[in-house]
Amino acid sequence: MALNIKQGASSHSAYDLRDPNVEIEERHTLAVLVENEPGVLARVIGLFAGRGYNIDSLTVAETDHAGHQSRITIVTRGTPAVIVQIKAQLGRIVPVHEVHDLTTDGPSVERELGLFKVSGSGDHRVEALRIAEIFRANVVDSTLRSFVFEITGTPEKLDAFADLMRPLGLSDQARTGVAALARGA
Repeated sequence: MALNIKQGASSHSAYDLRDPNVEIEERHTLAVLVENEPGVLARVIGLFAGRGYNIDSLTVAETDHAGHQSRITIVTRGTPAVIVQIKAQLGRIVPVHEVHDLTTDGPSVERELGLFKVSGSGDHRVEALRIAEIFRANVVDSTLRSFVFEITGTPEKLDAFADLMRPLGLSDQARTGVAALARGA
């Protein structure tokens, strides 16, 4: 099994051997509170597309019906300078009320919901059920030829589940994207 070692580091060295002049891309989760009105999501997404930034995950939902506010949770990658620029540009969009970087603001909780269809028969079905039990996945649909599993967890947990189900007949999947909240008060 491969070790998860950052580029430039070594499992046999106590020293960070990375070039100090090279900035490494980091994964950041941003929570953006916006007015719930037509076109706001398009403007936020346009900011990313217009500057060539990628969005790894995007979820949107109205969180305050009376106040007509929605929460957009965006997972993106970039150097620290790019992340600062993204936050500043998001803050300048008129219907945006608040921008929080949950990655740097302190501890946070991230979860994602996934539905996974696994098709197979015989031992593959039995093994799929065993793995689902280990991952605390629920069977939400079952036919003679397939199961649909529902699983909630970190994106890494869902990735690991998909990797294990692939050889057993993973035929389709749908994922919600990351939902995240800051921990504590």
